[in-house]
Amino acid sequence: MHLTPAPPPNTWPRPPAALVAARLAEPANGARVCVAGLVILRQRPGTAKGVIFLTLEDETGVVNVVVWRALYERFRRAVIAGRLLRVTGRVQRQSGVVHVLAEEIEDISPLLDKLLDTESDLSPRVKTG
Repeated sequence: MHLTPAPPPNTWPRPPAALVAARLAEPANGARVCVAGLVILRQRPGTAKGVIFLTLEDETGVVNVVVWRALYERFRRAVIAGRLLRVTGRVQRQSGVVHVLAEEIEDISPLLDKLLDTESDLSPRVKTG
């Protein structure tokens, strides 16, 4: 039987696993990463020439995501309506700020609904009577 060796320490998850916000400083500039989080802000400034800025939040912090106009058209529904998104893109560091330049956007909001499912093993059981 052939076993795959464990990844070296201090490596970051690669897509489809998501990198937490607190570790976003680790990958090299230009590295392809996957992040996921709740959408806490959508901005579409009039001066940004169609660029949309998303802020995602996970349990460790926030991630700034840049969505170019052409990509927005491709993933419009997820960008507009998604509550929980998974974004794959390239890390960009500029003036001390880290952004993820989006290449793919996936709406994973249905995972939130599973938390509310009373039949789910994730939900607490409430005793009545």
